[in-house]
Amino acid sequence: MPLPCLFHLHNATLRRGGHTVWQGFNWQVNPGDNWALTGPAGSGKTSLLEALARRVPLQRGCLTVAQGLKMILVPADFQGIRGIKQAFQYYQQRFNSHDARLAPTVQEWLQGQAGPVGTFHAGSVTVPPPAYPEADLLRAAERLRITTLLSRRLTSLSNGEARRTLLTYALLQRPDVLLLDNPFTGLDAASRQLLHTVLNDLMQQGVGLVMATTPQHLPTGLTHVLSLPDARQSSLTNFLQNPDLRKPKAVYDFSEIIRHFQENPPEAGFEYAAELRDVTIRYGQTTVLDAVSWAVRRGEKWAVLGPNGSGKSTLLSLVTADNPQAYANDVRLFDCRRGTGESIWQIKARIGFVSPELHLYFPAGQTGRQVLASGLFDTMGLHRRLTPAQEARTQELLQGFGLADAASRPFRSLSVGQQRLLLLARALIKNPPLLVLDEPCQHLDDDQRMAFRQLIDALCSNTDRTLLYISHLQEEIPNCISRTLRMAAGRATYG
Repeated sequence: MPLPCLFHLHNATLRRGGHTVWQGFNWQVNPGDNWALTGPAGSGKTSLLEALARRVPLQRGCLTVAQGLKMILVPADFQGIRGIKQAFQYYQQRFNSHDARLAPTVQEWLQGQAGPVGTFHAGSVTVPPPAYPEADLLRAAERLRITTLLSRRLTSLSNGEARRTLLTYALLQRPDVLLLDNPFTGLDAASRQLLHTVLNDLMQQGVGLVMATTPQHLPTGLTHVLSLPDARQSSLTNFLQNPDLRKPKAVYDFSEIIRHFQENPPEAGFEYAAELRDVTIRYGQTTVLDAVSWAVRRGEKWAVLGPNGSGKSTLLSLVTADNPQAYANDVRLFDCRRGTGESIWQIKARIGFVSPELHLYFPAGQTGRQVLASGLFDTMGLHRRLTPAQEARTQELLQGFGLADAASRPFRSLSVGQQRLLLLARALIKNPPLLVLDEPCQHLDDDQRMAFRQLIDALCSNTDRTLLYISHLQEEIPNCISRTLRMAAGRATYG
Protein backbone atom coordinates (compact mmCIF):
# COMPACT_ATOMS: atom_id res chain seq x y z
CA MET A 1 0.00 0.00 0.00
CA PRO A 2 1.52 3.38 -0.95
CA LEU A 3 2.39 5.80 1.85
CA PRO A 4 -0.07 8.70 2.28
CA CYS A 5 2.91 11.08 2.55
CA LEU A 6 6.63 10.81 3.08
CA PHE A 7 6.87 13.59 5.65
CA HIS A 8 4.95 16.60 6.84
CA LEU A 9 6.10 19.78 8.59
CA HIS A 10 3.24 21.37 10.54
CA ASN A 11 3.34 24.91 11.98
CA ALA A 12 7.11 24.55 12.36
CA THR A 13 9.39 27.23 13.79
CA LEU A 14 13.18 27.04 13.76
CA ARG A 15 15.65 29.36 15.47
CA ARG A 16 19.44 29.30 15.17
CA GLY A 17 21.82 31.48 17.15
CA GLY A 18 18.93 33.57 18.50
CA HIS A 19 17.69 34.23 14.95
CA THR A 20 14.35 32.97 13.60
CA VAL A 21 14.98 31.13 10.33
CA TRP A 22 11.31 30.45 9.60
CA GLN A 23 8.10 30.17 11.63
CA GLY A 24 4.61 28.78 11.15
CA PHE A 25 5.98 26.68 8.29
CA ASN A 26 3.78 24.01 6.68
CA TRP A 27 4.98 21.63 3.98
CA GLN A 28 4.11 18.11 2.84
CA VAL A 29 6.04 15.81 0.50
CA ASN A 30 4.22 12.86 -1.07
CA PRO A 31 5.45 9.67 -2.75
CA GLY A 32 6.71 10.46 -6.25
CA ASP A 33 7.50 14.10 -5.35
CA ASN A 34 11.02 15.36 -5.96
CA TRP A 35 11.71 18.86 -4.71
CA ALA A 36 14.18 21.66 -5.28
CA LEU A 37 14.69 24.24 -2.52
CA THR A 38 15.63 27.64 -3.92
CA GLY A 39 15.96 31.12 -2.49
CA PRO A 40 18.54 33.76 -1.57
CA ALA A 41 21.40 33.12 0.84
CA GLY A 42 20.12 33.09 4.40
CA SER A 43 16.61 31.98 3.44
CA GLY A 44 16.89 28.72 5.40
CA LYS A 45 17.51 26.03 2.77
CA THR A 46 20.29 24.24 4.67
CA SER A 47 18.42 24.63 7.96
CA LEU A 48 15.35 23.00 6.42
CA LEU A 49 17.39 20.00 5.26
CA GLU A 50 19.01 19.68 8.69
CA ALA A 51 15.62 19.87 10.39
CA LEU A 52 14.30 17.06 8.17
CA ALA A 53 17.35 14.97 9.11
CA ARG A 54 16.73 15.74 12.83
CA ARG A 55 20.13 17.40 13.13
CA VAL A 56 18.60 20.61 14.49
CA PRO A 57 15.48 20.72 16.70
CA LEU A 58 12.29 22.61 15.98
CA GLN A 59 11.31 25.20 18.57
CA ARG A 60 7.63 24.82 17.74
CA GLY A 61 5.46 22.59 15.60
CA CYS A 62 6.25 19.06 14.52
CA LEU A 63 7.79 16.89 11.83
CA THR A 64 5.89 13.70 10.99
CA VAL A 65 7.76 11.05 9.00
CA ALA A 66 6.36 7.87 7.44
CA GLN A 67 7.19 4.80 9.51
CA GLY A 68 10.41 3.12 8.42
CA LEU A 69 11.38 5.87 5.98
CA LYS A 70 15.16 6.27 5.65
CA MET A 71 16.22 9.85 4.91
CA ILE A 72 19.90 10.61 4.45
CA LEU A 73 21.38 14.09 4.48
CA VAL A 74 24.35 14.64 2.17
CA PRO A 75 25.96 17.80 3.58
CA ALA A 76 28.08 20.31 1.74
CA ASP A 77 31.34 19.06 3.31
CA PHE A 78 32.82 16.82 6.01
CA GLN A 79 32.49 19.44 8.78
CA GLY A 80 30.46 18.19 11.72
CA ILE A 81 30.36 14.55 10.62
CA ARG A 82 30.63 12.38 13.72
CA GLY A 83 33.57 10.02 13.81
CA ILE A 84 35.91 11.83 11.44
CA LYS A 85 35.67 15.48 12.50
CA GLN A 86 38.79 15.07 14.64
CA ALA A 87 40.77 14.10 11.55
CA PHE A 88 40.22 17.60 10.07
CA GLN A 89 42.32 19.78 12.36
CA TYR A 90 43.57 22.85 10.49
CA TYR A 91 43.45 24.45 7.05
CA GLN A 92 47.03 23.67 5.95
CA GLN A 93 46.65 19.99 6.92
CA ARG A 94 45.76 18.98 3.39
CA PHE A 95 49.17 20.23 2.19
CA ASN A 96 51.16 18.67 5.04
CA SER A 97 51.86 15.04 4.13
CA HIS A 98 52.49 13.92 7.73
CA ASP A 99 49.39 15.39 9.36
CA ALA A 100 47.17 14.42 6.43
CA ARG A 101 47.64 10.79 7.49
CA LEU A 102 45.50 11.41 10.58
CA ALA A 103 42.43 11.04 8.37
CA PRO A 104 41.05 7.69 7.20
CA THR A 105 41.26 6.72 3.56
CA VAL A 106 38.20 7.10 1.39
CA GLN A 107 37.75 3.32 1.33
CA GLU A 108 38.03 3.02 5.13
CA TRP A 109 35.38 5.66 5.61
CA LEU A 110 33.04 4.28 2.96
CA GLN A 111 33.22 0.84 4.55
CA GLY A 112 31.87 2.28 7.79
CA GLN A 113 34.98 2.59 9.93
CA ALA A 114 34.59 6.30 10.58
CA GLY A 115 30.98 7.06 11.55
CA PRO A 116 27.85 8.08 9.64
CA VAL A 117 27.06 11.16 7.61
CA GLY A 118 23.73 11.64 9.35
CA THR A 119 21.23 8.85 8.85
CA PHE A 120 17.76 9.17 10.36
CA HIS A 121 15.30 6.30 10.70
CA ALA A 122 11.82 7.41 11.76
CA GLY A 123 11.27 6.39 15.36
CA SER A 124 14.92 5.62 16.13
CA VAL A 125 18.24 7.34 16.65
CA THR A 126 21.15 7.65 14.26
CA VAL A 127 22.77 4.27 13.72
CA PRO A 128 26.25 3.36 12.49
CA PRO A 129 26.48 2.12 8.91
CA PRO A 130 27.21 -1.49 8.04
CA ALA A 131 30.49 -2.72 6.61
CA TYR A 132 29.57 -2.97 2.95
CA PRO A 133 30.65 -5.87 0.76
CA GLU A 134 33.54 -4.86 -1.45
CA ALA A 135 31.48 -5.50 -4.60
CA ASP A 136 28.83 -3.01 -3.45
CA LEU A 137 31.51 -0.48 -2.57
CA LEU A 138 33.26 -0.76 -5.93
CA ARG A 139 29.94 -0.54 -7.79
CA ALA A 140 28.97 2.66 -5.97
CA ALA A 141 32.46 4.12 -6.38
CA GLU A 142 32.38 3.45 -10.11
CA ARG A 143 28.96 5.08 -10.39
CA LEU A 144 30.32 8.37 -9.01
CA ARG A 145 33.76 7.87 -10.60
CA ILE A 146 35.76 7.87 -7.38
CA THR A 147 37.43 4.45 -7.78
CA THR A 148 40.85 6.11 -8.12
CA LEU A 149 40.23 8.00 -4.85
CA LEU A 150 39.66 4.95 -2.62
CA SER A 151 43.25 4.82 -1.36
CA ARG A 152 43.45 8.59 -0.79
CA ARG A 153 43.09 10.26 2.63
CA LEU A 154 39.89 12.26 3.11
CA THR A 155 41.87 15.39 3.91
CA SER A 156 43.64 15.20 0.53
CA LEU A 157 40.48 15.42 -1.56
CA SER A 158 39.62 18.46 -3.62
CA ASN A 159 36.30 20.17 -3.02
CA GLY A 160 34.63 18.42 -5.96
CA GLU A 161 36.14 15.03 -5.08
CA ALA A 162 34.82 15.35 -1.52
CA ARG A 163 31.28 16.03 -2.77
CA ARG A 164 31.26 12.95 -4.98
CA THR A 165 32.62 10.88 -2.07
CA LEU A 166 29.84 12.09 0.26
CA LEU A 167 27.18 11.16 -2.29
CA THR A 168 28.76 7.73 -2.83
CA TYR A 169 28.57 7.11 0.91
CA ALA A 170 24.89 8.07 0.95
CA LEU A 171 24.04 5.77 -1.96
CA LEU A 172 25.68 2.81 -0.21
CA GLN A 173 23.06 3.14 2.53
CA ARG A 174 20.17 2.65 0.08
CA PRO A 175 18.09 5.70 1.07
CA ASP A 176 14.37 6.17 0.52
CA VAL A 177 14.87 9.95 0.40
CA LEU A 178 18.08 11.87 -0.30
CA LEU A 179 18.48 15.33 1.24
CA LEU A 180 21.15 17.16 -0.78
CA ASP A 181 22.74 20.47 0.23
CA ASN A 182 23.82 22.27 -2.96
CA PRO A 183 25.41 19.15 -4.51
CA PHE A 184 26.51 20.88 -7.74
CA THR A 185 28.60 23.53 -5.97
CA GLY A 186 32.31 23.18 -6.69
CA LEU A 187 31.93 20.53 -9.39
CA ASP A 188 33.57 20.81 -12.79
CA ALA A 189 31.47 20.50 -15.95
CA ALA A 190 31.98 16.75 -16.36
CA SER A 191 31.12 16.08 -12.71
CA ARG A 192 27.98 18.23 -12.95
CA GLN A 193 26.80 16.25 -15.97
CA LEU A 194 27.56 12.98 -14.17
CA LEU A 195 25.60 14.11 -11.11
CA HIS A 196 22.59 15.10 -13.24
CA THR A 197 22.61 11.60 -14.74
CA VAL A 198 22.95 9.85 -11.36
CA LEU A 199 20.20 11.91 -9.70
CA ASN A 200 17.78 11.41 -12.58
CA ASP A 201 18.47 7.65 -12.49
CA LEU A 202 17.81 7.57 -8.74
CA MET A 203 14.50 9.40 -9.13
CA GLN A 204 13.42 6.96 -11.86
CA GLN A 205 14.24 4.12 -9.45
CA GLY A 206 11.90 5.62 -6.84
CA VAL A 207 14.39 7.38 -4.55
CA GLY A 208 12.88 10.65 -3.33
CA LEU A 209 14.93 13.83 -3.69
CA VAL A 210 14.90 17.08 -1.75
CA MET A 211 17.80 19.31 -2.76
CA ALA A 212 18.90 22.86 -2.05
CA THR A 213 20.12 24.25 -5.35
CA THR A 214 19.98 27.14 -7.78
CA PRO A 215 17.62 27.53 -10.76
CA GLN A 216 20.60 26.80 -13.04
CA HIS A 217 21.01 23.27 -11.65
CA LEU A 218 17.64 21.50 -11.74
CA PRO A 219 17.68 17.81 -12.70
CA THR A 220 14.93 16.95 -15.17
CA GLY A 221 13.36 14.42 -12.78
CA LEU A 222 12.36 17.10 -10.26
CA THR A 223 8.63 17.75 -9.94
CA HIS A 224 8.29 20.70 -7.53
CA VAL A 225 10.10 23.78 -6.29
CA LEU A 226 9.83 25.32 -2.83
CA SER A 227 11.01 28.92 -3.01
CA LEU A 228 12.22 30.28 0.33
CA PRO A 229 11.97 32.46 2.37
CA ASP A 230 8.36 33.17 1.39
CA ALA A 231 7.57 29.44 1.07
CA ARG A 232 6.02 29.73 -2.38
CA GLN A 233 5.35 26.24 -3.71
CA SER A 234 5.21 25.53 -7.41
CA SER A 235 5.41 22.74 -9.92
CA LEU A 236 8.74 22.65 -11.70
CA THR A 237 7.05 23.62 -14.98
CA ASN A 238 5.39 26.68 -13.44
CA PHE A 239 8.65 27.66 -11.78
CA LEU A 240 10.59 27.53 -15.03
CA GLN A 241 7.90 29.39 -16.98
CA ASN A 242 7.24 32.12 -14.41
CA PRO A 243 10.11 34.62 -14.16
CA ASP A 244 8.52 36.24 -11.09
CA LEU A 245 9.29 33.12 -9.07
CA ARG A 246 12.99 33.52 -9.85
CA LYS A 247 13.48 37.27 -9.47
CA PRO A 248 16.41 38.43 -7.28
CA LYS A 249 15.26 39.49 -3.83
CA ALA A 250 18.17 41.67 -2.73
CA VAL A 251 20.17 44.57 -4.13
CA TYR A 252 23.80 44.94 -3.12
CA ASP A 253 25.36 48.38 -3.23
CA PHE A 254 29.15 48.17 -3.05
CA SER A 255 29.68 51.78 -4.16
CA GLU A 256 31.16 52.91 -0.82
CA ILE A 257 33.52 49.93 -0.71
CA ILE A 258 34.64 50.64 -4.27
CA ARG A 259 35.13 54.33 -3.52
CA HIS A 260 37.32 53.52 -0.51
CA PHE A 261 39.59 51.20 -2.48
CA GLN A 262 39.83 53.57 -5.44
CA GLU A 263 40.92 56.37 -3.09
CA ASN A 264 43.42 54.03 -1.37
CA PRO A 265 45.26 52.01 -4.04
CA PRO A 266 47.27 48.96 -2.90
CA GLU A 267 51.01 49.14 -2.34
CA ALA A 268 53.04 48.21 -5.40
CA GLY A 269 56.58 47.53 -4.19
CA PHE A 270 57.26 44.38 -6.21
CA GLU A 271 57.62 43.26 -9.82
CA TYR A 272 56.31 39.68 -9.58
CA ALA A 273 53.55 38.58 -7.22
CA ALA A 274 54.56 34.96 -7.77
CA GLU A 275 57.13 32.94 -9.70
CA LEU A 276 57.18 29.15 -9.77
CA ARG A 277 60.11 27.56 -11.55
CA ASP A 278 59.83 23.88 -12.51
CA VAL A 279 57.85 23.09 -9.34
CA THR A 280 56.91 19.49 -8.54
CA ILE A 281 54.71 18.52 -5.58
CA ARG A 282 54.30 14.89 -4.54
CA TYR A 283 52.40 13.14 -1.76
CA GLY A 284 53.65 9.59 -1.48
CA GLN A 285 53.47 8.10 -4.97
CA THR A 286 51.03 10.74 -6.21
CA THR A 287 52.35 13.69 -8.23
CA VAL A 288 50.00 16.64 -7.77
CA LEU A 289 52.05 19.28 -9.63
CA ASP A 290 54.39 18.12 -12.38
CA ALA A 291 57.22 20.53 -13.30
CA VAL A 292 54.97 23.62 -13.27
CA SER A 293 56.50 26.99 -14.15
CA TRP A 294 54.39 30.14 -13.82
CA ALA A 295 55.14 33.86 -13.52
CA VAL A 296 52.54 36.37 -12.33
CA ARG A 297 53.52 40.01 -12.79
CA ARG A 298 52.12 42.76 -10.60
CA GLY A 299 48.75 43.88 -11.91
CA GLU A 300 47.98 40.78 -14.00
CA LYS A 301 44.55 39.16 -13.72
CA TRP A 302 44.59 35.37 -14.09
CA ALA A 303 41.88 32.72 -14.22
CA VAL A 304 43.10 29.33 -12.96
CA LEU A 305 40.95 26.65 -14.58
CA GLY A 306 40.81 22.87 -14.67
CA PRO A 307 38.78 19.86 -13.54
CA ASN A 308 38.39 18.70 -9.94
CA GLY A 309 41.64 17.22 -8.63
CA SER A 310 43.83 18.76 -11.34
CA GLY A 311 46.08 20.59 -8.84
CA LYS A 312 44.59 24.09 -8.79
CA SER A 313 44.25 24.46 -5.02
CA THR A 314 47.70 22.95 -4.43
CA LEU A 315 49.13 25.47 -6.89
CA LEU A 316 47.51 28.36 -5.03
CA SER A 317 48.66 26.96 -1.66
CA LEU A 318 52.22 27.72 -2.81
CA VAL A 319 51.26 31.32 -3.59
CA THR A 320 49.53 31.81 -0.22
CA ALA A 321 52.54 30.36 1.70
CA ASP A 322 50.49 27.45 3.05
CA ASN A 323 52.38 24.56 1.48
CA PRO A 324 55.62 23.44 3.19
CA GLN A 325 56.89 21.84 -0.03
CA ALA A 326 57.58 25.36 -1.30
CA TYR A 327 60.92 25.17 0.54
CA ALA A 328 61.99 22.17 -1.56
CA ASN A 329 61.18 24.00 -4.80
CA ASP A 330 62.02 27.31 -6.44
CA VAL A 331 59.02 29.39 -5.36
CA ARG A 332 59.30 33.20 -5.25
CA LEU A 333 56.65 35.46 -3.77
CA PHE A 334 56.84 39.22 -4.09
CA ASP A 335 60.35 38.92 -5.57
CA CYS A 336 61.68 36.88 -2.62
CA ARG A 337 62.50 33.17 -2.81
CA ARG A 338 60.87 31.04 -0.12
CA GLY A 339 63.35 29.90 2.49
CA THR A 340 65.63 32.94 2.31
CA GLY A 341 64.50 34.58 5.54
CA GLU A 342 61.12 36.03 4.67
CA SER A 343 58.30 35.69 7.22
CA ILE A 344 55.10 33.86 6.34
CA TRP A 345 53.22 36.74 7.93
CA GLN A 346 55.02 39.26 5.70
CA ILE A 347 53.77 37.31 2.70
CA LYS A 348 50.22 36.91 3.97
CA ALA A 349 49.96 40.60 4.80
CA ARG A 350 49.96 41.28 1.03
CA ILE A 351 47.34 38.64 0.13
CA GLY A 352 43.57 38.58 0.39
CA PHE A 353 42.44 34.98 0.24
CA VAL A 354 39.33 32.80 0.33
CA SER A 355 38.78 29.12 -0.52
CA PRO A 356 36.38 26.25 0.27
CA GLU A 357 39.01 24.76 2.59
CA LEU A 358 39.43 28.01 4.51
CA HIS A 359 35.64 28.08 4.93
CA LEU A 360 35.62 24.48 6.16
CA TYR A 361 38.22 25.06 8.87
CA PHE A 362 37.28 28.55 10.06
CA PRO A 363 36.45 28.61 13.82
CA ALA A 364 32.68 28.33 14.07
CA GLY A 365 32.36 30.09 17.44
CA GLN A 366 33.70 33.44 16.25
CA THR A 367 31.16 36.21 15.70
CA GLY A 368 30.67 37.79 12.29
CA ARG A 369 32.61 40.86 13.43
CA GLN A 370 35.52 38.73 14.65
CA VAL A 371 35.60 36.70 11.43
CA LEU A 372 35.77 39.82 9.29
CA ALA A 373 38.30 41.69 11.46
CA SER A 374 40.63 38.67 11.62
CA GLY A 375 41.54 39.42 8.00
CA LEU A 376 43.51 42.42 9.26
CA PHE A 377 45.93 40.00 10.95
CA ASP A 378 45.66 36.90 8.73
CA THR A 379 44.61 34.75 11.68
CA MET A 380 41.88 32.11 11.94
CA GLY A 381 39.74 34.27 14.19
CA LEU A 382 40.26 37.53 16.06
CA HIS A 383 42.58 37.33 19.07
CA ARG A 384 43.44 40.97 19.78
CA ARG A 385 41.79 44.33 20.41
CA LEU A 386 41.04 46.54 17.43
CA THR A 387 42.10 50.15 17.13
CA PRO A 388 39.31 52.69 16.53
CA ALA A 389 40.30 52.90 12.86
CA GLN A 390 40.24 49.10 12.48
CA GLU A 391 36.88 48.93 14.23
CA ALA A 392 35.47 51.58 11.89
CA ARG A 393 36.76 49.73 8.82
CA THR A 394 35.21 46.48 10.07
CA GLN A 395 31.84 48.14 10.58
CA GLU A 396 31.99 49.75 7.13
CA LEU A 397 32.52 46.40 5.44
CA LEU A 398 29.84 44.69 7.51
CA GLN A 399 27.42 47.37 6.38
CA GLY A 400 28.61 47.36 2.78
CA PHE A 401 28.23 43.58 2.43
CA GLY A 402 24.76 43.63 4.00
CA LEU A 403 25.99 41.77 7.09
CA ALA A 404 25.30 44.28 9.87
CA ASP A 405 22.88 41.87 11.58
CA ALA A 406 25.55 39.14 11.52
CA ALA A 407 28.10 41.15 13.49
CA SER A 408 27.29 39.67 16.90
CA ARG A 409 26.03 36.26 15.78
CA PRO A 410 28.23 33.14 15.89
CA PHE A 411 29.65 32.10 12.52
CA ARG A 412 28.03 28.67 12.88
CA SER A 413 24.54 30.19 13.21
CA LEU A 414 24.74 32.01 9.86
CA SER A 415 23.70 30.55 6.55
CA VAL A 416 26.55 29.20 4.44
CA GLY A 417 25.95 32.07 2.01
CA GLN A 418 26.33 34.65 4.78
CA GLN A 419 29.44 32.83 6.00
CA ARG A 420 30.98 33.03 2.54
CA LEU A 421 30.17 36.76 2.25
CA LEU A 422 31.97 37.35 5.55
CA LEU A 423 35.04 35.50 4.30
CA LEU A 424 34.99 37.48 1.06
CA ALA A 425 34.85 40.73 3.02
CA ARG A 426 37.66 39.38 5.21
CA ALA A 427 39.81 38.87 2.10
CA LEU A 428 39.40 42.55 1.18
CA ILE A 429 39.61 44.30 4.54
CA LYS A 430 43.33 45.09 4.47
CA ASN A 431 43.30 46.30 0.84
CA PRO A 432 45.80 43.68 -0.38
CA PRO A 433 47.78 44.05 -3.63
CA LEU A 434 47.15 40.36 -4.44
CA LEU A 435 43.73 38.70 -4.35
CA VAL A 436 43.68 34.87 -4.43
CA LEU A 437 40.04 33.79 -4.80
CA ASP A 438 39.47 30.03 -4.96
CA GLU A 439 35.82 29.32 -5.86
CA PRO A 440 34.79 32.57 -4.11
CA CYS A 441 31.13 32.48 -5.20
CA GLN A 442 30.29 29.07 -3.74
CA HIS A 443 27.06 29.25 -1.69
CA LEU A 444 26.15 32.73 -2.96
CA ASP A 445 22.79 33.30 -4.58
CA ASP A 446 22.50 34.70 -8.09
CA ASP A 447 22.31 38.39 -7.23
CA GLN A 448 25.14 38.10 -4.68
CA ARG A 449 27.28 36.35 -7.28
CA MET A 450 26.60 39.03 -9.88
CA ALA A 451 27.28 41.86 -7.41
CA PHE A 452 30.52 40.30 -6.20
CA ARG A 453 31.77 39.83 -9.75
CA GLN A 454 31.07 43.50 -10.44
CA LEU A 455 32.86 44.44 -7.21
CA ILE A 456 35.98 42.48 -8.23
CA ASP A 457 35.97 44.10 -11.67
CA ALA A 458 35.82 47.54 -10.05
CA LEU A 459 38.57 46.79 -7.51
CA CYS A 460 40.83 45.33 -10.18
CA SER A 461 40.46 48.29 -12.51
CA ASN A 462 43.57 49.53 -10.70
CA THR A 463 46.52 48.21 -12.69
CA ASP A 464 48.55 47.53 -9.52
CA ARG A 465 46.12 44.99 -8.03
CA THR A 466 46.84 41.38 -9.01
CA LEU A 467 44.11 38.73 -9.21
CA LEU A 468 44.19 34.91 -9.25
CA TYR A 469 40.68 33.51 -9.69
CA ILE A 470 39.45 29.89 -9.67
CA SER A 471 35.97 28.92 -10.84
CA HIS A 472 34.28 26.05 -12.66
CA LEU A 473 31.55 28.34 -14.01
CA GLN A 474 32.35 30.61 -16.93
CA GLU A 475 29.62 33.07 -15.92
CA GLU A 476 31.44 33.73 -12.63
CA ILE A 477 34.73 34.79 -14.24
CA PRO A 478 35.20 38.59 -13.87
CA ASN A 479 35.51 40.66 -17.03
CA CYS A 480 38.90 41.96 -15.91
CA ILE A 481 40.53 38.54 -16.43
CA SER A 482 43.05 38.70 -19.28
CA ARG A 483 45.30 35.64 -18.70
CA THR A 484 44.46 31.96 -18.23
CA LEU A 485 46.32 29.05 -16.67
CA ARG A 486 44.75 25.64 -17.26
CA MET A 487 45.58 22.67 -15.07
CA ALA A 488 45.17 19.03 -16.13
CA ALA A 489 46.62 16.11 -14.15
CA GLY A 490 49.16 18.36 -12.46
CA ARG A 491 50.46 19.99 -15.64
CA ALA A 492 49.92 23.59 -16.70
CA THR A 493 49.23 25.33 -20.01
CA TYR A 494 48.87 29.07 -20.49
CA GLY A 495 46.80 31.49 -22.49
